[in-house]
Amino acid sequence: MFTGAMVALITPFDEGGIDFRTLDELIQFQLESGIDAIVPVGTTGESPTLSHAEHKEVIERVVKKVAGEVPVIAGAGSNSTAEAIELTSFAKKIGADATLQVCPYYNKPTQEGFYQHFKTIAEEVDLPMVLYNIPGRCGGTGLAVETIARLAADVENVVAIKEATGSLDMASSIANICDLTIISGDDSLTLPIAAVGGKGVISVVANIIPADVKAMTDLILEGNFTEARKWHHKLFPLSKNMLSIATNPIPIKAAMAMLGMASDEMRLPMTPLEESKKVALSQILKSYGLLK
Repeated sequence: MFTGAMVALITPFDEGGIDFRTLDELIQFQLESGIDAIVPVGTTGESPTLSHAEHKEVIERVVKKVAGEVPVIAGAGSNSTAEAIELTSFAKKIGADATLQVCPYYNKPTQEGFYQHFKTIAEEVDLPMVLYNIPGRCGGTGLAVETIARLAADVENVVAIKEATGSLDMASSIANICDLTIISGDDSLTLPIAAVGGKGVISVVANIIPADVKAMTDLILEGNFTEARKWHHKLFPLSKNMLSIATNPIPIKAAMAMLGMASDEMRLPMTPLEESKKVALSQILKSYGLLK
């Protein structure tokens, strides 16, 4: 249901509050660049430091600004099933097309707990769901391939998975065991995951180069892997080098500040990129041709 280039949108801040004017500008930039879907308030959107009220405000603002031009996949996950249901219900009420549901973090459920969590949300709210498997953000605990297959078979609303384990074996295992749409959760792995069955990416770097990410995913979806590989080799150094400088979304916000797109302001415990690393980031952006 959801394929191609999908942006993991940042949440811009200004003096502690959400900068809705800049948010509107970023959304417009994405739409004009031909992005296939917008994914607000996920990891890149700093959902952990937004209040529930702010979280809902951002979803609603994005849905209204997008106005049906492309799907909006709203981040609505939580380590509390009740909270995830509340956010998912709100997303459905204001017109989001789907939700992104991260694996519950910190409390480390069993695989049965993961299954019941996602199944319960889906039963309570009739809205397509993209599972988000990212063990690195969840204390090392993630969905087992058998649990993914079980959800795909039992829960009609589960339509895709954002695969962010960093493992091609995991992506291959999912493709072998069920027909769930696989979406890369790592920019550097979009093409490799596509080679084993992936259909696109929820991209961080698309915040600054949406048209380039889309150029590659369009070729992937056409089956033209020879030309897609050229884009992969162009995008790979930017994706890998920038996003390894510091924890996401610190580098992408720093890059957007350098490009005059948004402030690099973050909320504690996240902090802006260290001055000592800005020189390296500047060089990465210059190498790609984004800075002179």
